Amino acid sequence: MKSEITIKTVRCKGCGICVAFCPKAVLALSELGKVQVVNKEACIACGQCELRCPDYAIFVDKEAAK
Repeated sequence: MKSEITIKTVRCKGCGICVAFCPKAVLALSELGKVQVVNKEACIACGQCELRCPDYAIFVDKEAAK
């Protein structure tokens, strides 16, 4: 399933929870300590990153690429 990942970097505090819960290593923390998409093609749109983010900084749109 294709998806579109939106990251609100101003909300991200760099806790790394989304990175830890991503089963496909789609996300990583940047040198600035903010989450970034590093492997978009591997995303299976499971939504774990969005569900686990305590700051509502990441959104997965499962319909975006249909």
